[in-house]
Amino acid sequence: MSTLVIQLPERQRLRAGATGEEPGLAAARRREYIYVTSTDGIDIEAQGQAAAALLPTRSVVIAVVQEADVSWHRITLPKAPASRLRMALVGVLEEALLEDSETLHLAVAPLAVPGQPTWIAAVDRSWLHDELAALQKAGVFVDRVVPMAWPDDPPSGHFHAPAAGVGTVEGAVITWASMDGVATVRLEGGLARALIPQPVSPATRWTAAPMAAVAAERWLGAPVNVMPTEQRLLQAGRSLWNLRQFDLARRTRGARAIGDWMRQAMSPAWRPVRIGVALLVLAQIVGLNLWAWHQKGVVESRRAAIQALVKKTFPRVADGDIQRDPAAVMLRETQSLRTLAGKAGESDLEPMLQAAAAAWPGERPPVETVRFEAGKLSLAANGWSDAQIEQFRSVLRPVGVRVDASEGRLILTRSRGGAA
Repeated sequence: MSTLVIQLPERQRLRAGATGEEPGLAAARRREYIYVTSTDGIDIEAQGQAAAALLPTRSVVIAVVQEADVSWHRITLPKAPASRLRMALVGVLEEALLEDSETLHLAVAPLAVPGQPTWIAAVDRSWLHDELAALQKAGVFVDRVVPMAWPDDPPSGHFHAPAAGVGTVEGAVITWASMDGVATVRLEGGLARALIPQPVSPATRWTAAPMAAVAAERWLGAPVNVMPTEQRLLQAGRSLWNLRQFDLARRTRGARAIGDWMRQAMSPAWRPVRIGVALLVLAQIVGLNLWAWHQKGVVESRRAAIQALVKKTFPRVADGDIQRDPAAVMLRETQSLRTLAGKAGESDLEPMLQAAAAAWPGERPPVETVRFEAGKLSLAANGWSDAQIEQFRSVLRPVGVRVDASEGRLILTRSRGGAA
């Protein structure tokens, strides 16, 4: 998996003689990042320094926070649900924090177990949010945020030179990381020597930036391994830490992919595609309206043909009745003609009795009571089983007769348009 590891610029702090410039404005002007890419996380594929928009594209992006921008706190991890964990952390760390808890972003060490001692990393929230937002605006979406150094065993000491006086003890600092925490101090004075326990563990890893190697060997009295910033970035990217927790947790890749697609679709290069899609949608809308208009014409012509047929067959019927429901008019007039001719209709008593007699179960005695009203035949069915009722219903259903069972009676009704 290809990986891009970038170093976030150090957070600007107010010093004597500072202009009072807002951190966001300062961050907007420094948009070049030291970066390194790798395909296996071990060997460097490419390295350099570039603006955010010109950074290489890789499947995984890791941002590294410099040592001075992270403070470390050792606590017993509270037993709290994930939704309330940050609030619980603030309650435990309230006395130890030097700043307002609302201005800090907290992250729990990887593989931490509730109820057990663990490390908590604290970073300025607004600064980290602005840095991630600036990268995202340039199309760089950070998957993980990791510290440059973290509490670890065996301990490690890295010499670097952030100030003037490169190559001298006065211009160099050491970052000491052990299971007791992480601290960055100047080599000048006695604080650095007091920080490192004596005797030093033989497993201690000593490294130095190229510009601080001479000062490191003078101070340590022994050779050190030279480790460029790019190599340290790649090493930090292999850690299990991820500061993107709680409110800074990374969005899902699905949402990110949708956002990428939307930004690409709205770019000037995609303008012809957008115009083509708009024209295609417009053509579909016009086509659907034309088809609906055509279908409406077909329905109207068939309705007019039916009305003309009813009017021709029954000329004495009012035009208003025919226009409202020609099918009902035809059924009514046909039944009237049948009555005048002395013939029984499908919903009359005789046809309904004949249908019931044809479906009557052989094991049942003759019906005791019969009731008929307006096409509804009601028969007594005391003692009928569910199987007998269902058989009776299944025989009459194909001939257009519906059977309902209620309170010991069978109610037969002729379905409209059913066959005799």
